[in-house]
Amino acid sequence: MSSMKTAQKLQLENEQLRAKLHLKDSQIEKQSQYISNLEAALKDLKKHRFGVKTEKTNKDQLPLFNEVEMIDDAKITTKPKGKKKKAGKRKTLPKDLPRIQEIHDIEENQKLCPHDGNKLKHIGDVITEELYFKPAVIKVIEHKQYKYACSCGKHIITAKKPKSIIPKSMATPELLSYITISKYADSLPLYRLSGMFKRIDAQISRQVMADWMIKCSKAIQPLVNLVRDELYNHACIHIDETTLQVLKESGKKASSKSYMWIQQAGDNIIFNYHPTRGEIVIKELLENYQGAIMTDGYPAYDKIAKLYNIKHLACWVHARRYFIKVLDNCDNANASKMIELIGKLYAIEKQFKNKDPKIIYQKRQKYSKPVLNEIREFLDEILHSTLPKGLMGEALGYLHNQWHKLIGYIDDGNYPIDNNTAENAIRPFVIGRKNWLFANTPSGAHASANMYSLMETAKAHGHNVYDYFAHIYKILPLVESIEDYEKLLPWNVKFG
Repeated sequence: MSSMKTAQKLQLENEQLRAKLHLKDSQIEKQSQYISNLEAALKDLKKHRFGVKTEKTNKDQLPLFNEVEMIDDAKITTKPKGKKKKAGKRKTLPKDLPRIQEIHDIEENQKLCPHDGNKLKHIGDVITEELYFKPAVIKVIEHKQYKYACSCGKHIITAKKPKSIIPKSMATPELLSYITISKYADSLPLYRLSGMFKRIDAQISRQVMADWMIKCSKAIQPLVNLVRDELYNHACIHIDETTLQVLKESGKKASSKSYMWIQQAGDNIIFNYHPTRGEIVIKELLENYQGAIMTDGYPAYDKIAKLYNIKHLACWVHARRYFIKVLDNCDNANASKMIELIGKLYAIEKQFKNKDPKIIYQKRQKYSKPVLNEIREFLDEILHSTLPKGLMGEALGYLHNQWHKLIGYIDDGNYPIDNNTAENAIRPFVIGRKNWLFANTPSGAHASANMYSLMETAKAHGHNVYDYFAHIYKILPLVESIEDYEKLLPWNVKFG
């Protein structure tokens, strides 16, 4: 009897030890996974801070974006490889730049042949070009308004001077355009610009320039509204957002985050400032819109898209980016294969870029749809055998969760495959933010939104932005009707 009790006791102790061992193994596995995730995050952080920013894969990896073998359409041809361009040849300077010709001749005694004494003939010229630059020169435009009076002493009249976009200001349209371009296109903080003006004997404080920019931003508001109206006529709108710090904002700490939202469709780009990243902002931006939106994976877009019955598309670049992170940390055959398959989608897009939307739709149905089916099959094959908390698990999870939005682009030739255009459009603002760091007030943030909106739209329509802003700053004080505003829109203004 005692031996039976001893056996039961030993068996119980054995089970308890096994349970403890299993628990310990489980804890070790979790710790190992946690350490692995920390190492991956550290590596990703180091790459972001110190590494190359491009997402292109290593040249030894698969030719991800050149795979056109699967396309057998007879009409598709690839460009033959030409001769390799010689490196180091300097480009000629633009022909429309003013030229000052300097003649260099030999001495008179050198114009006789040293062999037979005959006079040398002029047989040609050797022309080289140098680029001349002179720093900005400040001039004062003095407005002299003639006054007339009748000898009866009852009537006096003064000639009118041209209206100014900022009444009683000393700033010309050209000066305001220069400040606009310097701050919003060249990312120069106003205090630096003030120092530059000081070097050429012009005293313009940053406070004065800030006030001018806010007033100019209000003057261009009708143009920004018209650009926004045109943007909503497109079949698909790209949307993205980035952070902005506003120091003096009611109800918020100076260190808290606000947001600059961007909408882009075709060549039209709109920036919108808002203190939050909440659903209410997206609701305001998409109210009465009936098309499609292309966004990242931020969940708030889903809710508003369902509310307004808007087709929601997801970005293949974001999906691909997760697998790039996997390869940045380790060799992974599954990640490489997934990037290869995504590369096929982009190779197909490249073949039909800028074609008629009907043609794009047909080609996507013929070529892209089978590749998407292949990606889905491979995803289903490896999804449940991959740890969900690792980098590869996160990549597969994102692809799985966003799938119905990722494949939506093939339903219409007007739909984009990714959100790259919005990311590219928001980049000038991000670069500027690195220089001027923050906005002082909400009015300054709204001013920046208007300026970036019209500037990036003008750039997208091919304008020299200095010429464009100088032109609209000159004409806006004279505008009297909606038709006058429409003439100043980037797609209606013509130069030269």
